[in-house]
Amino acid sequence: MKTITTKSSLKSEVDALLLKLPGVSARRINNLDAYFVNDKMFACISGNGVGLRLPTATATELQFSRDNVVPFQPGGITSTREWIQINRAEAAGYEKDLELFQASLDFVKGARAR
Repeated sequence: MKTITTKSSLKSEVDALLLKLPGVSARRINNLDAYFVNDKMFACISGNGVGLRLPTATATELQFSRDNVVPFQPGGITSTREWIQINRAEAAGYEKDLELFQASLDFVKGARAR
């Protein structure tokens, strides 16, 4: 039976997945449920998907290799090339992306301030 992901179930699933990672905190910013490490955002919920910040080459490769990855456009505004959005039909499916969430966290944690 296929379940329909609601905004609250998406947030619950992503919270359960990300808030157990060391150093991760959550808060709302610009109407987005966002996830931070070292006070830098590495992921957020936007629309029916989850945005992630990754190295540009990785983000580009994922957009061409996976049909559920698109450019991140919160509120219809194009973001930087480091940001992608993963869209899954079921919120529980984001567990399959744990490796990408960890890669995003590691990337942002190691990023220097601009």
